[in-house]
Amino acid sequence: MKELTNNTRFFQPQKDEIPKAKDIVDQVYKALTEQGYNPVSQLVGYIMSGDPTYITGHCNARSLIMKVERDEILEVLLQNYIENNFGGKK
Repeated sequence: MKELTNNTRFFQPQKDEIPKAKDIVDQVYKALTEQGYNPVSQLVGYIMSGDPTYITGHCNARSLIMKVERDEILEVLLQNYIENNFGGKK
């Protein structure tokens, strides 16, 4: 017969790793370029409108971009611009 204990066991399900906005922007940029689109124009269209049809379905890019908020994407792009043009972070 098994001995019962009064200790509570904790179950912690593994969280799905959420891709970072920067990684998603990188993948979407690559997919847009591979399909011959102007990635800047397409990303601007998506950020301004929220319409995912600006993003190609190639390499699952459309699904990926919808996993992050548009303001997160804008933050990644602006951060990159600042780092590349002014040599600083936030």
